[in-house]
Amino acid sequence: MQAVTLNGISLHYRWSPAPAAEQTIVFVNSLGTDFRIWDGAATGIGGRASILVYDKRGHGLSDLGPVPHAMADHVGDLEALMDHMGLGPSIICGLSAGGIIALGLVARRPDLVTALVLCGTAPKVGTEESWNERIGAVTRHGLDQIADAVLARWFTGAFREDGNPGFAMARNMLLRQSPAGYTATCAAIRDTDYTAVAAGLRLPVLCMVGAEDGATPPALVEAMAGIIRGSRFHVLDGCGHMPCIERPERVTALILAFMDQIEDGAAGVVSS
Repeated sequence: MQAVTLNGISLHYRWSPAPAAEQTIVFVNSLGTDFRIWDGAATGIGGRASILVYDKRGHGLSDLGPVPHAMADHVGDLEALMDHMGLGPSIICGLSAGGIIALGLVARRPDLVTALVLCGTAPKVGTEESWNERIGAVTRHGLDQIADAVLARWFTGAFREDGNPGFAMARNMLLRQSPAGYTATCAAIRDTDYTAVAAGLRLPVLCMVGAEDGATPPALVEAMAGIIRGSRFHVLDGCGHMPCIERPERVTALILAFMDQIEDGAAGVVSS
């Protein structure tokens, strides 16, 4: 188990170095999950890149820290972890809340980011009313209260069939998160709008979304891609909000192709 205390909290992470690789990928997990959501994609990438995954504060084995959380807290944790690891410019791949954190890192520390992979995310997600409603439900009744609705947005009906152990594990992962960590991150998402950050990006960006994503629908992610000059946009058939779990091989293939384009200088770098 790898852990470090930064910004007054202990963060759980996993570092998988690939000494011969030229690139590093940092994966950032979504609301209500831990870094295991990236296991399939990380395995597919193999030795093509060094890989860092971590549990954001209030999730997985990482500390909760003071609540509620601001997005700046999550961004600061990622910044501090990368500095602690001595990482240079890296590809930051974030799902949902993880993608918002990735956008925040570009704004705060562009020297740490060589490219972005934004999966099922947007610079502004949801409304104040919708987030407050969710925070209230979890505070009063726990994650059990919202689990079925969340999982219906995360996965296709086919994946949610009884007897699918992958779905059972995803459900367990959600239900075993800290309710306080979940609601604290809900508040951080509620209070964040990185539209101006996204519109100002001048680096390679890959945007992807599941065709049946019920949390950040394809139209929302496409709208984000539309304001990012030179970005690439892909819709993944047969998956919902969590393609890294439902179709990890598709996610891996897109990331590997994106890495090739970066190395070839053809990944949509846009000069200002």
